[in-house]
Amino acid sequence: MEQLFSDGILNTPSSFIREILKVTQDEDMISFAGGLPNPISFPSKELKESTNRVILDFENKVFQYATTEGYEPLRKYIAKRYEEKYHLDFSKEDILITTGSQQALDLLGKILINKGDSLAVECPGYLGAIQAFSMYQPKFIGIDLKEDGLDTDMLESSLKQSNVKLMYTVPNFQNPTGITYSFEKRTKICEILSHHNTILVEDDPYGDLRFSGKDLPYIGAGKLPNSVLLGSISKIITPGFRLGWICTKNKDIMKQLIIAKQASDLHSNIFCQYVIYDYLTHNDVSQHIDKIKKLYKEQSIAMQKAIQMYFPKDIIYTTPQGGMFMWATLPDKQSSLSLFQRAAKHKVAFVPGDPFYTNKKNVPTFRLNYTNSDTDTIFEGIKRIAQVI
Repeated sequence: MEQLFSDGILNTPSSFIREILKVTQDEDMISFAGGLPNPISFPSKELKESTNRVILDFENKVFQYATTEGYEPLRKYIAKRYEEKYHLDFSKEDILITTGSQQALDLLGKILINKGDSLAVECPGYLGAIQAFSMYQPKFIGIDLKEDGLDTDMLESSLKQSNVKLMYTVPNFQNPTGITYSFEKRTKICEILSHHNTILVEDDPYGDLRFSGKDLPYIGAGKLPNSVLLGSISKIITPGFRLGWICTKNKDIMKQLIIAKQASDLHSNIFCQYVIYDYLTHNDVSQHIDKIKKLYKEQSIAMQKAIQMYFPKDIIYTTPQGGMFMWATLPDKQSSLSLFQRAAKHKVAFVPGDPFYTNKKNVPTFRLNYTNSDTDTIFEGIKRIAQVI
């Protein structure tokens, strides 16, 4: 039977986190595994009001086919928000609405990657991107992450040695480590890329969730001609609507993306686009996001305190300025995969580091999500992991 399947699907790993989520269905299981927003942050009442208003105002129009690019007022809103927050000169023509950021990654793979093409990714990097790009059978080049962003010497060397077609980054509260690229690193990476014909993809699902420090400019958006920026409502409003977007001023890239999306699904859920636009224009979104940031800051601090209280002192962990994740490292090159298997028997789960690397196994690192648990649960879960360690 295997010979009937494409090389692309046979070379694509299954999502480790999706498999872990099956384990965490047990009611007694404490899970720090998924990258799940806290459900109490969902504006359910306001979304219900928007849903009713959209049906009353537009009737059957919202149940009909729509344009591939997406709902025009929503695209204008996104472009204006980038202008107001980051002083970026985007228009609605620069925005393509997608079915979550995951489809954005798939579309970029469709239009850019041929078998054997070199792709630069963070090491460790977002496993959803690794999975999406793996379908197109590239050659992954892992660039090590430091505390303040990519190892720029390693990046520069890799770009000189290989014809890197695409470079993928999560510069704000990176998944899985939680680190944020410094201003200096962003500037240096932009300068390096300016000498190469490499397309930079900056994925920013967490940028609005900064709870300490100051907002920083993007690496390439507004500066590099081959810059692509990804965004999403998943972490600030609701992941269930599956709405994200691709933003680029490169007309050639946008043209091919639209063709690829036409071939994929014609257009993303238009009803949800109307509802989200109505929600955004009838509510104080900044106030809503501030509530999420306050909540996540409290949960982040709780996890740090629990780690300091229970974990052995030789375990290293990151201190995020925002977002949803921390990254811990076991001493003496112990396997986090082995730790995960033992921890699951004690009813606590996290994501071992292996799936975040393209060329490493049995690594000592693991990811902890703090946003989907209350303080008491965080302390109990960290205590259980510590006992297993």
